[in-house]
Amino acid sequence: MRPHLLKIPLNPEHSFNVRYDIVSHFYKMWHFHHEIELVYIIKGSGLQFTGDHIHPFKPGDLIMFGSQLPHLWRSDEIYLQPNASEKLEAIVLHFSPDCFGRDFFSLAENKQIAKLLDTAKKGIRVNGKSKESIAAIMHQLLGSEGSRRIILLLQILEVLSISAELEIVNQQSNIEFNSATEIDRLNNVYQFLLDNYTREIELKEIAEIANITPHAFCRYFKSRTRKTFSGFLIELRINHAAKLLIESNKSVSEICYESGFNNFSHFNKSFKSIIGRTPLQHRKSMLNLT
Repeated sequence: MRPHLLKIPLNPEHSFNVRYDIVSHFYKMWHFHHEIELVYIIKGSGLQFTGDHIHPFKPGDLIMFGSQLPHLWRSDEIYLQPNASEKLEAIVLHFSPDCFGRDFFSLAENKQIAKLLDTAKKGIRVNGKSKESIAAIMHQLLGSEGSRRIILLLQILEVLSISAELEIVNQQSNIEFNSATEIDRLNNVYQFLLDNYTREIELKEIAEIANITPHAFCRYFKSRTRKTFSGFLIELRINHAAKLLIESNKSVSEICYESGFNNFSHFNKSFKSIIGRTPLQHRKSMLNLT
């Protein structure tokens, strides 16, 4: 799947961009951009792909994407239906690494911020009090003008640079793609899997989508995602099952088969391996939080 290079529009009176989005779905194509991105989810849910990592997103999440880091959003089906009335909402901040000048973040006083921006190339999930503080500043940014905007952005970066509540999304560095053909191929594969992961998918079928042989596909997919094809498919299905366990009253066995599994024992084992607890433990734990 080719990550699209997005050009972020910029008001000529501003050195960086912040906006409040109300949309039918977040951008669903695998893409990247030069600008660093900070997204605070206000309304909406689905799956979020950052590099080789898959994670559900929900209201209250705060995620930072570094420069050139490929990512995509897969909103839940409720937002993707024709004539869907439900909307997703988020505050989205984009700023170039050199928005304050080429050497600004190289200043001795900005050493911690420079380290943060480098770490963001692996993706960062912000938690706890740090998230609450940054979300409040992002709300202020929406209505600010002049030098106040710069001060608020620097406050956000300061909070992030000293926070102990950051979760690195990708432990390994981002995979680079050397040709348009190979990234187009992976783009097609991702979109097909996202549309069909709850049904049985034969290796031959997905290899045809990539226009290579089944044997070559297995090697290719592992080299570009650091995951086996079967492992990636299981991860998609388990994330779907975890969501159904919280949002529906269906039995665990119903959810097992609805998520694309045809073996209950394999489902339980895979769920515990990925989520860290059994399906019933997950349902009980998450419902106790509400």
